[in-house]
Amino acid sequence: MSRRWSRDELLVAFGLYCRIPFGRLHKGNPEIIRVAAAIHRTPSALAMKLTNIASLDPAVRASGRKGLGHASELDRVMWAEMAQDWEQFAVRSQDALAALREDAPGDAPAPTDGVGHRLGEDRVTRTTRRVGQDFFRRAVLAAYDGQCCITGLGIPDLLVASHIVPWSTDPANRCNPRNGLALSALHDKAFDRGLIAVSSDFRILVSPKHFRAADPYFKAEIQARDGQRLRLPQRFAPERRFLEHHRSHVFQC
Repeated sequence: MSRRWSRDELLVAFGLYCRIPFGRLHKGNPEIIRVAAAIHRTPSALAMKLTNIASLDPAVRASGRKGLGHASELDRVMWAEMAQDWEQFAVRSQDALAALREDAPGDAPAPTDGVGHRLGEDRVTRTTRRVGQDFFRRAVLAAYDGQCCITGLGIPDLLVASHIVPWSTDPANRCNPRNGLALSALHDKAFDRGLIAVSSDFRILVSPKHFRAADPYFKAEIQARDGQRLRLPQRFAPERRFLEHHRSHVFQC
């Protein structure tokens, strides 16, 4: 009889699912091999669990992919927990992986100032933010298979996991990968400044205020994209409510 998956193992598996492109969820993936060793599972078992998780993903189901596994009730509970608070999920997933490693430190008490006050509260906040930012970037870029959703550019150093609704505007969704687009650095800046937006049917909109720009590069790389359909991700498709917020509050229409 197979060993039941613990909560910490599920946290690790779900975190891994978010940061690996769909086409690489197989037992030969080096990252799956490393994580499987850390949680004392075989690469095959971990890869199968990732396939089970994929069967819960609305975007994957909508694509009609065949051969998906069957998720357990615990998998469904974990999916709901992940979607409810992405930032806390990112932290819990990272902590779970550390706890399951053979060399993980014990549960040492939090450092204090000698009279019982905990130290490093600001540091904890900064660490949570850093973990969340890293999770968001990896999840968004993995969803788009490491390519810009407008141009197809696939050089990681030139890609940005761009927030649709800004980080500071909607704290509850700042780590939600459905609030993100994989964009080249140029198109990220254009999106952030409202020169471009995305319609409800996932087409590029270029601000009419800039249609008369004389710059030939702008015309070739931005203006010419007007009406082009967005390259939708394999999972975590952008939510229309986020896109509508960007059009209403950022886009220079």
